[in-house]
Amino acid sequence: MALAVVQDLRDVRPLAMAEELEQFQTDVRTGFVLARASAGLADGTIRGNVGHLEQMRS
Repeated sequence: MALAVVQDLRDVRPLAMAEELEQFQTDVRTGFVLARASAGLADGTIRGNVGHLEQMRS
């Protein structure tokens, strides 16, 4: 097993703007909901899970 060189991306990428962060959060939340729905979870369960995520984000 070999080791890989890891580079800190903060040196390469500029900080994200507020709009980019908001879009990323929306994309992640949407993917989470779609994945849970496709796994057959009930709407109420998904709503509860998303509510917990929102509390953590806040």
